[in-house]
Amino acid sequence: MAEVKVKPEAPDLMDIESRIIELCHQFPHGITDQVIQNDMPHMEAQQRAVAINRLLSMGQLDLLRSNAGLLYRIKESQNASKMKGSDNQEKLVYQIIEDAGNKGIWSRDIRYKSNLPLTEINKILKNLESKKLIKAVKSVAASKKKVYMLYNLQPDRSVTGGAWYSDQDFESEFVEVLNQQCFKFLQSKVSATTE
Repeated sequence: MAEVKVKPEAPDLMDIESRIIELCHQFPHGITDQVIQNDMPHMEAQQRAVAINRLLSMGQLDLLRSNAGLLYRIKESQNASKMKGSDNQEKLVYQIIEDAGNKGIWSRDIRYKSNLPLTEINKILKNLESKKLIKAVKSVAASKKKVYMLYNLQPDRSVTGGAWYSDQDFESEFVEVLNQQCFKFLQSKVSATTE
């Protein structure tokens, strides 16, 4: 008599989603599709894709790019509430800006990373600015270019110029006064050592 192979019962979609979320909690920096596949080897690729897409559309996961490919990371609850009602393109642009940190990111780089048309990016940037989720900061390195960063971040000194700049203008008077004071200090030290 021939041996009968029993195909394991397909896991329920909710079970798959909850297991993916558990994996994301175990690996807070994100998981690849391979991690999910290794954890649930009997699951078909289509089931995995449906579960991941549902989690992404419900705003429970972030989709990131890395050298290893796509990463799925659990979405922080504060970001999920901020981005509620936003479409996927807005979420993608917000994520790119968030990853740039306090150095900010230029709109051309956002376009490169998101593969969205510039007109669409400009519309999304204005919308995110009006929601006070991001802000535009003029960089001292390129005065005509704006970099975008999260609204609550303090810009890096490399962007603002630190104490040497005020409103993107080099403070030459401040530098001159500082130079004179340093010169006087050094002269007083030289005269003190020669006496």
